Amino acid sequence: MTLRSPPLSEAHEAADARFTDFGGWEMPVEFTSIREEHAAVRSSAGKFDVSHMGQITVSGSDAAALTQRLTTNDVTALDYGEAQYGAITDEDGVMLDDVVVYRLPETEHDDFLFVPNAGHDGEMTERWEDHREEWGLDAAVTNRTTEYAMIAVQGPDAPELLAERTNVNLGEMDRFDIGGGAVAEVSSLIARTGYTGERGFEVLCPSGSAAAVWNAIECQPCGLGARDTLRLEMGFLLSGQDFDPEDEPRNPYEAGIGWTVKLDTEFVGRDALEGVEAQGVSEKLVGLELIDRGVPRQGYEVESPDGDSLGHVTSGTMSPTLGEPIALAYLPVEYSDPDQSVRVVVRGEPKKARTRTPPFLDR
Repeated sequence: MTLRSPPLSEAHEAADARFTDFGGWEMPVEFTSIREEHAAVRSSAGKFDVSHMGQITVSGSDAAALTQRLTTNDVTALDYGEAQYGAITDEDGVMLDDVVVYRLPETEHDDFLFVPNAGHDGEMTERWEDHREEWGLDAAVTNRTTEYAMIAVQGPDAPELLAERTNVNLGEMDRFDIGGGAVAEVSSLIARTGYTGERGFEVLCPSGSAAAVWNAIECQPCGLGARDTLRLEMGFLLSGQDFDPEDEPRNPYEAGIGWTVKLDTEFVGRDALEGVEAQGVSEKLVGLELIDRGVPRQGYEVESPDGDSLGHVTSGTMSPTLGEPIALAYLPVEYSDPDQSVRVVVRGEPKKARTRTPPFLDR
């Protein structure tokens, strides 16, 4: 399979980045080192190429109704220039993806922009189109993933750093706001969103102008390796790993994002999730912190102190900020409270661990 290349691919090659296959895209995994890039975001600022994320616009008189019926959150509650996090579920309430939905500023031609995870843009465009036809709604659905570049600027210094390159008043933007303006004299959308837990923004600009925007933002370039360790410290979900409709089928309540489910709206999977909410779940996504020496990795077994199987690690790493091994795992609900004793089997050897409530880092 031929991998898709982001519009900044040449800039990354010139910077001697190491690349990896992620969601069908050839993306930079690191530029200098994961630890150095991670530390830059926590202490100052870093920039990420996240153009592999899908960018799909929806416009027309039924744009809100269509998007409402395909996401779990309440799209109709969004005002112009606001965004929300939600899930996309099937009829059984199983998460197909998690997503950020933006209601674009009034000046934009399109009404909504939603951002599914890497490699899901074609699938989700087709899903929106199929349901539009099935329900007879008036909405134009356009996959703009190749038209846009998406650059995340994250860290405590990100607002000041980006303010030097834009005419947008970033100080007036609340978290999950989106506005239009120029960045490095390139017409762009700026959203106050991110995946690191730090203050930051995501810039969407035309693919052909991506290098001008990227080069104008002078801070540490970061790859997907640091993006992963940063998000894990915050307990943020990774699609295809912490949930997957085939290998790790989960609903929002199990995955810890039940707060995004608005049962007073109508959406695909609503009835199933109403039943889940009423009955409760048998497993929940739980944070783990190893006490013994070792690093938990995806797929490692989690056991009770008596050796009974409880589940497996979905995400794990050595936290660069904390200097401690941390992980996420789906465990029986009786192990969802913090400070429960468990074991993580690392290379065949059970290691003592305790449960934690994410995030692991206070931000």
